[in-house]
Amino acid sequence: MDDLGDCTGDWGVSSCSDWMSQLPAQLHAAALWDLAIPGSHDTMTYCLDQHSPVLQSQPRILKVLDHIVPCIIRPCVNNWGTTQELIISTQLDSGIRFLDLRIAHKANDFDQNFYFAHGIYSLVTVKEALTDVSLWLEQHAKEVVMIALSAFEGVNPTQHRKLIDFLKSLFEKKLCPKTEEPTLKKCWTRGYQVILSYADPSGSGHRELWPAWDYWWANDSDPSMVISYLEDRKENEGRPGCFFVAGLNLTEDTRYVLRHLGQSMKTMTLRAYSLLMDWVKQQRPGCQKTCFNVICADFVGFSRNEFTQLVIGLNAKLF
Repeated sequence: MDDLGDCTGDWGVSSCSDWMSQLPAQLHAAALWDLAIPGSHDTMTYCLDQHSPVLQSQPRILKVLDHIVPCIIRPCVNNWGTTQELIISTQLDSGIRFLDLRIAHKANDFDQNFYFAHGIYSLVTVKEALTDVSLWLEQHAKEVVMIALSAFEGVNPTQHRKLIDFLKSLFEKKLCPKTEEPTLKKCWTRGYQVILSYADPSGSGHRELWPAWDYWWANDSDPSMVISYLEDRKENEGRPGCFFVAGLNLTEDTRYVLRHLGQSMKTMTLRAYSLLMDWVKQQRPGCQKTCFNVICADFVGFSRNEFTQLVIGLNAKLF
């Protein structure tokens, strides 16, 4: 067994890096939106650029302070914007199969690169990160990754076309079209390994690109309120019929950050970790109203990838 931890439980999945290929045969014909899939919230925040200016979409007070005391504000935004520590290939090795990617283009960037962003820009480009994903998929031919692209700060229509062309060229026949009802069996037969959501109208004319999926997000720093929010939506509204995401991520606002300058998203998340994981253990996948599909979290590598193992293990409840 490798050092990524044991994904087995008692039902035969021995490797987090290839857990889909090792699911019992009873689940191979299940729609992927009826499986429990672990995801990483703000996947690429492990590589934020501490020297980056604060994004234009950030609250005005942060942008003003960034001009006055960037040496204080930028490290602070980095501390609160960082939600992951594992690089993208290691996240995939740990069992993550949903990647939450917030795209941005820097103003006056003559190289025309696309970056990731969460308060500030990333060091790693979109091309570099997704090329790593493509290479990883070549080594794990029976694994399927869901990728959600959103935000698109500073991206104009011409740049959208450029980005979409890159995505289609990179993944080619690995892209599962939105006309399919994907199962593992169908994906293996047809060579699909990427289900790509593009949360902008410019993607709607491309059969390879899925529309934005529902993301249940509590927008709260209190883990009890996050859990209450998810439970309320589950009981009163019920799961959508297609892919959807339940976000376990806590959320700070500007006032909270300015009152807790010496803390970070990591300290806030890890204080809530046990409570959030106890909630995960009680969930189940499937097509019923109260079932979950993708569950997203911050710091997914914490405690030897306990989060990913718990979510993967929920699939045992399907048989």
